[in-house]
Amino acid sequence: MLIREAIKLFIEDREFKNLSPFTIKTYRITLNIFCDYCVSKGIVEIDNLSPQTTKSFLMYCKNELHNLPTSINQKLRTLKAFIKFLAEEEYLEDDKPIKKIKKIKELVQIEVLTDEQINMILKHLKKFNYHVNSFVTFRNRKMFIFLLSTGVRRGEVVNIKWSDVDFENQIIRIYGKKRRVSSIPFTLKLKRELLEYRVFLEEFLKEDPVYLFPSGKNTQLTDEAVSSFFKTLKKEMNFEGVRLSAHTIRHTFAHRCLVGGMDVMTLKSLLNHENISVTEKYVALWGTALKEQNDRFNPLNNIDI
Repeated sequence: MLIREAIKLFIEDREFKNLSPFTIKTYRITLNIFCDYCVSKGIVEIDNLSPQTTKSFLMYCKNELHNLPTSINQKLRTLKAFIKFLAEEEYLEDDKPIKKIKKIKELVQIEVLTDEQINMILKHLKKFNYHVNSFVTFRNRKMFIFLLSTGVRRGEVVNIKWSDVDFENQIIRIYGKKRRVSSIPFTLKLKRELLEYRVFLEEFLKEDPVYLFPSGKNTQLTDEAVSSFFKTLKKEMNFEGVRLSAHTIRHTFAHRCLVGGMDVMTLKSLLNHENISVTEKYVALWGTALKEQNDRFNPLNNIDI
């Protein structure tokens, strides 16, 4: 079977399993790059795939495409899913081409925004509210505030509908990774922001908005639109030492929660992490930032030794 035909079967299988459009898009992009690489090496049949093919492809991503370790590991996960699918469906005898290949070590460095940077962003976005792009800027300002207050992912924020927002109990339904549904609380301060924002949307759209952060045509916002907002913001703010993205805001949320004294299990629930080991990475990184909380709550404080 041709590699390109196998990729088509794999994508159809993932669509049948109702994976998110973003996940399927990521699979398609990575596998098309892999297929083009294989063809350039004279490999067009899946039977000719080998561990060396996979390793050389990942080295190509590192040396020629200049992918960072995180991107390389993401590509490896995609290839593992693809090869295992072929083995399970008996298009291949086994998953030998990928079985023993391990992910590479990543330099764990999580960037967060300072109070000064956050205030600069909010002031910058507010300044443009009355220009011709007032809808987009006002919506993006509210979205920035929402992300900062909830820590939700980029792929989650675009899926939230107004029907998912329970103002009475101050709870929002979130559709997370692997289609897991959870509910997270929101503060009274954010409630006021959202109520003001809702009035603005109704006046601008001349109809009831469906999505929490819609396009100007009252349709669902795309992941790319959110990324584009942050790319533009990055150029306009020109901050040093920190990149601007929805995930940076998520890290900032986690950082503030931990430094403020929140326990790990509560943070895990708020961030909708499937495994607590992911949440614990934050604790490992910001252990020094937690010193103040440890000094404040340490059991020895009230014990005479």
